[in-house]
Amino acid sequence: MQQHLETLALRLHTVWTTHPRRIMAGVAVALSAVGGGAFAVANLGPDASQLPLREVVERVTAPMTQGLGNKQPMVLFRADVTRSNDTAESLLSRLGLSDEEAASFLRNAPLARQQLLGRAGRWVSVEGDASRRLRRLTARWSTDKSDQFTRWVVERSANGLTERVETAPLNVSTRMASGVIQSSLFAATDDANIPDSVANQLASIFAGDIDFHRALRKGDRFSVVYESLEADGETMRAGRVLSAEFVNNGKTHQAIWFKEPQAPEGGYFSPEGVSLRRAYLASPLTFSRMTSGFKMRFHPILQTWRAHLGVDYAAATGTAVHSVGQGIVDFAGAQGGFGNVVFVKHPNGHTTVYAHLSRVLVKRGQSVAQNQTLGEVGATGWATGPHLHFEFRVNGHHQDPLTMARQSVAIEISAAARDAFKRQVSNAKLELTAAASVQQSRAE
Repeated sequence: MQQHLETLALRLHTVWTTHPRRIMAGVAVALSAVGGGAFAVANLGPDASQLPLREVVERVTAPMTQGLGNKQPMVLFRADVTRSNDTAESLLSRLGLSDEEAASFLRNAPLARQQLLGRAGRWVSVEGDASRRLRRLTARWSTDKSDQFTRWVVERSANGLTERVETAPLNVSTRMASGVIQSSLFAATDDANIPDSVANQLASIFAGDIDFHRALRKGDRFSVVYESLEADGETMRAGRVLSAEFVNNGKTHQAIWFKEPQAPEGGYFSPEGVSLRRAYLASPLTFSRMTSGFKMRFHPILQTWRAHLGVDYAAATGTAVHSVGQGIVDFAGAQGGFGNVVFVKHPNGHTTVYAHLSRVLVKRGQSVAQNQTLGEVGATGWATGPHLHFEFRVNGHHQDPLTMARQSVAIEISAAARDAFKRQVSNAKLELTAAASVQQSRAE
């Protein structure tokens, strides 16, 4: 018997070493047959939907509440932004509270009346108890030019509700964003969740190189890095634009904020160190649509073809009109077909004209700075509708305003600040590249 088994084992070993692939194939077929049989047997059982159901109920205690009993009262946290139509009751209700004592306190607190009720955009956070009564309210606000914020705190104590006022520095962080022009700059910045103040800064920064009324193209793109001013982790407002890039009609414009050590204030410069702040802006309106350029046109009132010696911008009545450059008001008042008009004299025999205004906000002889408001758009004089007629004259001769803006001189970074500026440019380009990727990742 022992000899027979040894002989059988020797034969199996010989077969295995001679035909290993055939043996493995046979084993696979056998296993598949067994699996098929198991599958068939499984299918012979009863349908699971026909099996009887049995409900099992067990008492479960959440681990986080074990042993706490009633020693830890429930606290509710909520935050929101005030609205212009808020009352004390509506604000507390939106914050999840129902507390007449707290509502009465807010109605009678001077700071609440001045800064919260009827004022939009104030951050308010509350803590409430299980009965929806106020335990603590914190409101924060900051003025536009301050680097501090005010924190108003209302708390419930054994003696009722008390208040205190605190001040603290705003925390400055950096944010990046980008967008693509489809119709207008404001529409693109809205789509990218960029604050309006940043959009206004973009228009102002590139005003000497890009006419945002007639030069924008669908598909133009921009990237921006700007400051975010925060209080207790909540954004109060956007701060200064630190760097920006605008690709207009295939041409790239870049701007970097820089302040020389001895300079009274900073400004925006190209990567080559040339200031973007030229002597004249390209347009006296921040955003508008040009309806008639510096060319021949059919006059809508005189019904004749004649040279249009200025530029017309369509805008709503009341839109602010800015001086394109520093100068002195030479005339401010009504004048014939111009209606209400302002003339500003600049150096080198240059004069700019702002006509058809609904309101004039400057006086003759007054010094005005670049971008200072002179008046508001209207339809006075020979005007068929609200718009601004703008002219640029050199020694009495009319010139194309956009051409004059582009030809105006600009200053450069001093030699002493060149190295520091180059380092800042290098960092700014890295940040702008990262900002551009925000739009790309959002599109993908």
